[in-house]
Amino acid sequence: KYRLIDVPISNCIHSGMERMFVLTQFNSVSLHRHIVRTYKFDLFSRGFVQILAAQQTPRGEAWFQGTADAVRQNLEIILESRGDLVMILSGDHMYRLDYRRLLREHVEAKADVTVGLLPCSEDEIGEFGSARVDPAGRIVEFREKPKEASARQGMKADASLLAKAGISPDRPYLASMGIYLFAKDVLRECLESTPYHDFGHHVIPKAVSERRVQGFLFEGYWRDIGTIRSFYDAHMDLVRPDPPFHFNDPEWPFYTHPRYLPGSRVNATRLNRSILSEGALLEECTIEDSIIGLRATLNRVTVRRSLLMGADPYPPDGPPGAPPVGIGEGSLIQDAIVDKNARVGRNVRITNKQGVQDSEGPGWAIRDGIVIVTKNAVIPDGTTI
Repeated sequence: KYRLIDVPISNCIHSGMERMFVLTQFNSVSLHRHIVRTYKFDLFSRGFVQILAAQQTPRGEAWFQGTADAVRQNLEIILESRGDLVMILSGDHMYRLDYRRLLREHVEAKADVTVGLLPCSEDEIGEFGSARVDPAGRIVEFREKPKEASARQGMKADASLLAKAGISPDRPYLASMGIYLFAKDVLRECLESTPYHDFGHHVIPKAVSERRVQGFLFEGYWRDIGTIRSFYDAHMDLVRPDPPFHFNDPEWPFYTHPRYLPGSRVNATRLNRSILSEGALLEECTIEDSIIGLRATLNRVTVRRSLLMGADPYPPDGPPGAPPVGIGEGSLIQDAIVDKNARVGRNVRITNKQGVQDSEGPGWAIRDGIVIVTKNAVIPDGTTI
């Protein structure tokens, strides 16, 4: 139902921040279409969501080489906009946050830069940039992905700081969330004085050594969705008996493109711990711990621990003799992701019974042990994956 970009944009709108640039590069046609169709502010608002795609500019003719380089190549456009501060967010994280809290701490601390920080355990911190902060919350050291014990030495947060924020002592490390708030003049200097490509790897560590960089402690659900496994796990979080994150907060809804679809039609179907999107048609199915996407069509199918992304309004025609869009009668889908417009035939078994970690075939792939049926794929009757 949603796209990942809806999360940071919705957070911005709820935080009263309605002037946004979205920097894009790869496979961005459908993303651009979604943004243009969805985010339209009224004539009397100063709000906008403007796309800045990689292109030839006076600053450079290359593709974006990293997050910092993407901002650098569009720096003049960004600095010409109203306001004294620039907030930089990642487009592939899932969380709910009022950025005004971070802004308030930034101003009170008279900081040059503020970085969002997430408390982590020792097992988790090796996957993120790690910050060491003093009792006042100022970042005094930054290390990228300290996987070894020696690299983590001395990086635990001050116990009094954690207690003040109500954070459990079993999560003593602070990981960068990819949320950065810069004063405009500091952002210009950081990017123009260096050739660095990435904020997390290069710009922030250098700023820590030269500027006042403040840490903002976030206590809540946050997930970086940068891999197939994390994309799958984030969806499985939503269907847990007591989900750590949900979309049905009436005070903080997430916005997306309105599709005006009818309610789903369900007949003789058992649904357990699952989410059903609009416009779907389910006939005599068993659905457990799964998410069924827009306009999905399932006929006498069993789905367990899977994400079915549904169908577009007018999916492309399949090859002659191909099954219709949807999941065919008698099929079993388990621990899988089925992308949009897939045509899965009758009596198909998608279970990865052998526990293969990485493989691929016509119309499907396995990554991190998860079977992915690719967009517009055709899986013939009787196939076993």
